[in-house]
Amino acid sequence: MDDDPIFREVQRFRQPWLWALLGGIALLMVVSGPISWVGLIVIVPVAGLVYSLRLQTEVRVDGVYFKMWPLHRSFRRITWMEIEHYESKQYKPLREFGGWGIRWAPGKMAYNVSGSQGIWIERTDGRSVLLGSQHAEEFVKAIDEATQ
Repeated sequence: MDDDPIFREVQRFRQPWLWALLGGIALLMVVSGPISWVGLIVIVPVAGLVYSLRLQTEVRVDGVYFKMWPLHRSFRRITWMEIEHYESKQYKPLREFGGWGIRWAPGKMAYNVSGSQGIWIERTDGRSVLLGSQHAEEFVKAIDEATQ
């Protein structure tokens, strides 16, 4: 079937430092005096959203698919005809994009969850996309296989 991916990766925000930060903020609100119910009402849904976020990337016969669920309900697709160049790339998330998640800089977008590896895709319209990956070399090999 054509919808079966050649490559598939699902990444989640599970970094210990992130959960220590969120837990520390909640603990600080409880310990620092009268409980800030408004603060807790904000931090709990934020933690729930961060916990539910996941970056899904796939290589299929007709292109590269990605979505950051639950922010994207359906996959975004980059067809082979839209791709001018692609490569595995080591990058600095904080320096180049200001962090993790869905990040924008002039002429380029980044979708990343953790780490500093990804696939850099230059599109024919001049825009570029970086898709973070824990298996960047496998991702590139899957694109090579799909485009031959």
